Amino acid sequence: QVQLVESGGGLVQAGGSLRLSCAASGRTFSRYVMGWFRQAPGKERELVAAISWSSSGARTDYVDLVKGRFTISRDNAKNTVYLQMNSLKPEDTAVYYCAADQFVSLTAGTPRAGNFGSWGQGTQVTVSS
Repeated sequence: QVQLVESGGGLVQAGGSLRLSCAASGRTFSRYVMGWFRQAPGKERELVAAISWSSSGARTDYVDLVKGRFTISRDNAKNTVYLQMNSLKPEDTAVYYCAADQFVSLTAGTPRAGNFGSWGQGTQVTVSS
């Protein structure tokens, strides 16, 4: 497992942008599939975006609600994954969590929270109308 620390959450007006960062410990970061999940009060934790890495480069997966607005990326040299969030809406308000696992596949359907073994502490994102 890896240790994950998120940063970058905050309060923003609708239409604004935020960038979340997640720093991971360990020497084998590139082997991990990284995911961003979010959980709003009273709702289940849901995948927002995920990214894997191979010799062919990065592969990404997004939930339909954020396609075209959010971008996930990774910097393997810095052991960091990012989530750039643009055109934010009030319904994006949630606690955002970073997750990692070596054995998640992005080619076998949308990953679920239970597929990931390592989690950060979460960062609050609040979008005001």
